[in-house]
Amino acid sequence: MAASSLFLSPNPTFTPNPRPYLSHSSRTTPHFIRFPNTSSTPTHLITKPLTTQSQCASLSSSVIPRAVATPTTTTTETSFHGLCYVVGDNIDTDQIIPAEYLTLVPSNPAEYEKLGSYALIGLPSTYTTRFIEPNETKTKYSIVIGGYNFGCGSSREHAPVALGASGVAAVVAESYARIFFRNSVATGEVYPLESEGRICEECKTGDTITIELAESRLINHTTGKEYKLKPIGDAGPVIEAGGIFAYARSTGMIPSNSA
Repeated sequence: MAASSLFLSPNPTFTPNPRPYLSHSSRTTPHFIRFPNTSSTPTHLITKPLTTQSQCASLSSSVIPRAVATPTTTTTETSFHGLCYVVGDNIDTDQIIPAEYLTLVPSNPAEYEKLGSYALIGLPSTYTTRFIEPNETKTKYSIVIGGYNFGCGSSREHAPVALGASGVAAVVAESYARIFFRNSVATGEVYPLESEGRICEECKTGDTITIELAESRLINHTTGKEYKLKPIGDAGPVIEAGGIFAYARSTGMIPSNSA
């Protein structure tokens, strides 16, 4: 079926995914990546806002636009602040964005927004709180907190794109599937931050969270607890620039659009 003939509602009725949820205790040994905390000081400094109109205007039309924070979310030069949505282990790309929605083209602004409206719609029925409310295209949860092996499954770059399009600024997980981490950096859609423990077992959906990138720290204002994160390192400037191509243009690795 051609993409132009596909009709998708803004946010369909939630249909539970019949695939059983994989618990932490039943996992096998998947391919994922852990990043050691080799320095107590982050190697990058964010020097400008994550999303600005001038930044978006300078990007090529082939570059997927960055997600814009919702009114309930505060994003500054070095931190994110908002509500969190908590998931468990082995959240795969089918749960993040089911394959039936991959015909949507993210470089098309209307389809980019529609793609975001389906983010995390593949979660099983054990998740009783919807990530995006019916008839909405944006989520009120700007931070996703996950467990082990987040983003496993297929290599679809639509997974981080859908999260970014829905309004997510950062994902914090115990570990990531390698391809999801790389796609997050390459598209510049979300910051894939790694925790030093199982924060997903100490935070609850709806908690108010602040992430301080420069200090590699997560603060749960609801519980009053703080957690150490592993520095994002050299991936930080790439994400902040808007993805790998935008970063390459800004650093002179490839000609800019104006050249």
